[in-house]
Amino acid sequence: MEALTGSRVCFPCIKPPTIKQQHHHHHLHFRRQQRLMLTKASIAVEQKTPQNKVALVRIGTRGSPLALAQAYETRSKLIAAHEELAEEGAIEIVIIKTTGDKILTQPLADIGGKGLFTKEIDEALLNNDIDIAVHSMKDVPTYLPDKIILPCNLEREDVRDAFISTTAASVADLPAGSIVGTASLRRKSQLLHRYPSLSVLDNFRGNVQTRLRKLNEGLCQATLLALAGLKRLNMTETVTSVLSIDDMLPAVAQGAIGIACLNNDDKMVNYLASLNHEETRLAIACERAFLETLDGSCRTPIAGYACRDENGDCFFRGLVASTDGKQVIETSRRGSYAFDDMVSMGKDAGKELLSRAGPGFFDPR
Repeated sequence: MEALTGSRVCFPCIKPPTIKQQHHHHHLHFRRQQRLMLTKASIAVEQKTPQNKVALVRIGTRGSPLALAQAYETRSKLIAAHEELAEEGAIEIVIIKTTGDKILTQPLADIGGKGLFTKEIDEALLNNDIDIAVHSMKDVPTYLPDKIILPCNLEREDVRDAFISTTAASVADLPAGSIVGTASLRRKSQLLHRYPSLSVLDNFRGNVQTRLRKLNEGLCQATLLALAGLKRLNMTETVTSVLSIDDMLPAVAQGAIGIACLNNDDKMVNYLASLNHEETRLAIACERAFLETLDGSCRTPIAGYACRDENGDCFFRGLVASTDGKQVIETSRRGSYAFDDMVSMGKDAGKELLSRAGPGFFDPR
């Protein structure tokens, strides 16, 4: 609130007022006093408005359009579940630039691989600059920093990959030698395994909009993107076709949003508990147990997907591959849809693939 300043004006040549004028002046003065009191009251009311108070929940997020869409989705769900958060200014969205956002010229694996999109957000949480952090679960390393927990997954979006092309209706329709742009080794290896005549443009990085722009500029004939992201951005009109799970097994935790907070922040833990979608949380736990067992880096193509089958059981599929797609080793598990069983299934599937792949398979190439 800016202070109102008035300059003093002096009129030395004005005659003293008559009695009638004095009475009129007194009346004006009284009205002015009334106006001043009203103005003061409205200023006091204004100072109580939410803009001037600290938000009840500060949401930390990356600044990409997709990350912001996920943060706003989280905000809407919090408001729907908690009346006090519906007040203007009760929830603040804090944008944090991460290493992965800053360095766009190199492959992720070359600049550290894990935690590139979460490290700075974790630090903001630990420094109490934010209260909760909204992540794409597939960016979250399997080990969380000390004092940070991830008690909440929102309901999972479609896990499949979308094929987007300026020239062909599907992957099968791409002529030999066509270039597909993707920075994902998981997508590259599965693509080349089925279509060895295609070429892959590596380091095809950037947010969804950037990658679509590169495609339209003719850097490649096609690209693959997570359908979940396109749905959250209301951009499904760009999709040429959708790949089946059989053709392209998703990344671990694809389509899932995770929300983290500090382990001793009971208020946030309670807020997040009201948003958690348990079926999604269990599926993600299964897939991440698989990934953790393999200790997959960004240099190892790994895919894993857990879902509830028609009998209500958990069906898990996982694979590892060589980057050139020549070797793809797959396995699956079926068991009860319960946390401990699903974590065991993920670990067990990971151990099986480790032994089948043999030493050296996961070494940096």
